[in-house]
Amino acid sequence: MNPPPIALAGGPYRAWLDPSCGGSLAALKWHGRDLLRPQRGGGVLASASFPLVPFCNRIAGSAFACGGRTIALSPNHPEAPGEPVLHGFGWLNRWAAERLAGDAARLAWRHERGEWPWRFETVQDVGLGDEGAVLRLAATNLDDTPMPVGLGFHPYFPRSGVSLYRGLHLAERQPGGTLLRAADPRDWWDGADVGTRLVDTTYAWRQGPLAIEWPRERLGLILDPSDELAFTHVYVPPGGTAFCVEPVSHLPEAFHSQAPADGWRVLAPGERMTVSLRLAAYSLDGP
Repeated sequence: MNPPPIALAGGPYRAWLDPSCGGSLAALKWHGRDLLRPQRGGGVLASASFPLVPFCNRIAGSAFACGGRTIALSPNHPEAPGEPVLHGFGWLNRWAAERLAGDAARLAWRHERGEWPWRFETVQDVGLGDEGAVLRLAATNLDDTPMPVGLGFHPYFPRSGVSLYRGLHLAERQPGGTLLRAADPRDWWDGADVGTRLVDTTYAWRQGPLAIEWPRERLGLILDPSDELAFTHVYVPPGGTAFCVEPVSHLPEAFHSQAPADGWRVLAPGERMTVSLRLAAYSLDGP
């Protein structure tokens, strides 16, 4: 039996963490109102949010070249074995709760050499307070050779009635397509309800925070990612009750690219990469 989720409380926010299920969040509430889709059933794909480490989204062919060798990985989607490897490995492993306080917790997970031939350690800090819920994710290369890395967050947001997503980016790329660039940062959704599009799309080179609003619920949410999370992946499945707005550090398939602008990094032995995401709710009716 897995232990019950860890409950945190800080200011008007409440969160429940499930270390045994990919280091995921089971729920996040503000004044008792759901900001993320609450966990329903078992498995990480039913969670409210999970961390992405050591890469985000898919790697085509489940393989890439690095340091003069080919890194071949096994497909890992628990419900779609035909999909290429995606979202890294942290989401499919049991994390450990290392530090606990009433309003904060630290979860940790360590990867040993295998198909992914580098040892690394990941810590995820979750803290709640009057200014919002802050998620911080860090990965440290414990190996003796440089390791490619990408980090991000995969939250699920409730989708009922009208749900609006806003974010300024310089480019848009749909799966298999090329980057469509704009002269200036723009909102590629133009204020449309997420239910009007079924997308699996990445937006590049974010400018400023992101926002989600539920007008019928009179509820809004600011997503304020750290600068390293310069890309946003939006997934709206057909007929679903949730949608995803994922702040990530690199484009999909970036490990096949040598372009620094695509966002992936190489960590030297002992080097650490840290990213963060603050979620702050507000009422559409004002204070």
